[in-house]
Amino acid sequence: MRWALVKVSLAVTTMVVLAFAVPLGLVIREMARDRAFSNAEREAAAVAPALSITTDRDQLERVVASAGSDAGMAVHIPAGDGQQALELGRQRAAGQDIAAVRKLGRASTTGVPGGSTLLQPVALSTGEIAVVEVYVPESEVTNGVGTAWAVLAAVGVALILGSVAVADRLGVRMVRPAQRLVEGAGELGQGKLGARVPEEGPKELRLAAVAFNSMADQVVQLLANERELAADLSHRLRTPLTVLRLNTASLGEGPAADQTRTAVEQLEREVDTIIRTAREAKPQTAAAGPGAGCDAAEVVRERMAFWSALAEDEGRKWRVAGADRPVRIPVARADLAAALDALLGNVFRHTPEGTAFAVDVHNGEDAVIVLVSDAGPGIPDPEAAMARGSGSGSDGSTGLGLDIVRRLAESTGGDVRIGSSVLGGTEVRLWIQPAGRAPAGKGHRQMRRRRPGRLTAAHRSRTR
Repeated sequence: MRWALVKVSLAVTTMVVLAFAVPLGLVIREMARDRAFSNAEREAAAVAPALSITTDRDQLERVVASAGSDAGMAVHIPAGDGQQALELGRQRAAGQDIAAVRKLGRASTTGVPGGSTLLQPVALSTGEIAVVEVYVPESEVTNGVGTAWAVLAAVGVALILGSVAVADRLGVRMVRPAQRLVEGAGELGQGKLGARVPEEGPKELRLAAVAFNSMADQVVQLLANERELAADLSHRLRTPLTVLRLNTASLGEGPAADQTRTAVEQLEREVDTIIRTAREAKPQTAAAGPGAGCDAAEVVRERMAFWSALAEDEGRKWRVAGADRPVRIPVARADLAAALDALLGNVFRHTPEGTAFAVDVHNGEDAVIVLVSDAGPGIPDPEAAMARGSGSGSDGSTGLGLDIVRRLAESTGGDVRIGSSVLGGTEVRLWIQPAGRAPAGKGHRQMRRRRPGRLTAAHRSRTR
């Protein structure tokens, strides 16, 4: 906006200066020309009285010399009444021009090398017409014009620079509040809920600042209300969790009992984490710093160890591939575990018992892909399944599981796709952009088209 105002002011002032300076410069040049020829007319008029009295050469030479223009004046007297033609001074004008002035009887100007001449007719006592020629050099015609034009140019430049300076100051006055508004919006977008904008500047920007501050206050209030609501809802889970924890004590010993107690303890930790996070004054919006993240292969092995016991109880065959080597990704361990639990939980919830499933980890040059596939009936409408909150609730689905996975992928610059697996059911492809790697291009599209069965032999693992 600031530079736009400066450009507009520069254009308008330049047009105004040109509109006045160009005609004024032409007028000055014409005035200098008129001044030079007025002087020539006065010199010619000084000789006219002597020509009307006498045509004696000596007397006329003294008159021309007294006029001070003996070098630039010439007198042309025609022959008549037994008198020969008389020529005084240096003739510069052409003979036909002199004859034309003598015939027409009125003054005229004509161009000659180095300048112009004024041809002034004068009536003699004999009735003949003499012509007084006064030479006007070009330097006299343009005398003072260059200086005047330089002054006009200097004044024009000063006006333009002054207008630009004034426009720049006005632009600063307008742009500074706008910049504060942009900075405030950026800070609010980064999670700095205390960002506010001074209500100053032009009327429109003041109104915008008032609206922004009001919006920021409402955002803070809404977030506070949501945090309190999340904390209250999470706190309500403590009572059934307490009952579950007490009931697990009566299960005795055995793998199933230990697994149940571990699941209850993890659920209690997750509820406590939700309550603490909801009670925080600020949302955690900062990006993960260098070195942050987790080993995706380790998390996959850990979660598969958890779900494998339930898979054995339901007679499900399962397979893990590509999790034998470390795979670093810029995702928190708890977030990746939650995403895997959501995907594997969907397999157990929406496929019949005995349905096989597989988890594959592919560490490519520009992406890490986690594939969760099953041999179930598949998903008839993948787009609806990806929509947040699309679950009906009748089958125990809230529609938030795949949304959790999608948000985790998008936080790294990746995405999630649902397709058909080689097992005959559903394949959920979680693509994660590792930190420090270039954005995926053609290679990314190629990896997204691969199937789990086409992974390299290094990714094969045990099957139960």
